[in-house]
Amino acid sequence: MDVSSKPSLPTTVMGPNYSYVFDFERDFEHEVTKGWFLENWRTIITYAAGLYMLLIFGGQQYMSTRPRMEIRGPLILWNALLGIFSIMGALRTWPEILHVLGEHGIYHSLCIPSFIEKDRVAGYWTFMFVMSKVPELGDTIFIVLRKQPLIFLHWYHHITVLLYSWYSYSEYTAAARWFITMNYLVHSVMYTYYAFKAAKFRVPRCIAMIITTLQIIQMVVGTLVNYWTYQMKQDGLECHVSDTNIKLSLLMYISYFVLFARFFYNAYLKPKSLEKAQKRD
Repeated sequence: MDVSSKPSLPTTVMGPNYSYVFDFERDFEHEVTKGWFLENWRTIITYAAGLYMLLIFGGQQYMSTRPRMEIRGPLILWNALLGIFSIMGALRTWPEILHVLGEHGIYHSLCIPSFIEKDRVAGYWTFMFVMSKVPELGDTIFIVLRKQPLIFLHWYHHITVLLYSWYSYSEYTAAARWFITMNYLVHSVMYTYYAFKAAKFRVPRCIAMIITTLQIIQMVVGTLVNYWTYQMKQDGLECHVSDTNIKLSLLMYISYFVLFARFFYNAYLKPKSLEKAQKRD
């Protein structure tokens, strides 16, 4: 795709790529949301992150002398709701990025935040994506209460996604449209899988492998998006992504790639005999 010239912004506030628009999407005003967000985002994520760390590690200590809780019903409902939410988010944001890529090119998709400022449907679901990162912390509470292993990858991923998502929304980071659409898609599959597993359906092991593979691909694409954005800024193109955001996002995606790749190896490729020998040592 040609990235040498800047495409013009779409003139409509509602993208032409939606066959139906809900009233709550049509009524979304990003200017109103932005005012509230800029005033409160630091306070909210500080309390959310602090409470999260207190609950998961304090909760582990509390549960250490107590039997695990069998909360299968709430767990099924939790994952089902997050699965439905993610499917809706994917269905409402992917048309926007595909439309932008087809009509305006890669430069626009990386550097122009029209998905927030010019498209009320994508703007609404972008805001909901950011908001959802707080309740998604509840995933870990289920792990603690059911006394399942809490690996570093899990809580590190949850808390850094929360912090980065809210920070990026405060800047209307243009490249975030890539991160949001990918995350919605992967979570659509992941939470649906978790819901079926919680309901004790026999889901083939290969589905779990596919989900982790999708997560690794997501990290590779996220790293490339940051590299392409950096190159465009180096070429002198105007780009609504701060240098600090690129650095933080790149560090985050590379660390995710390493952790998810390591998890994939340990979970699906590592010889069981070697794993047992290491446990004995």
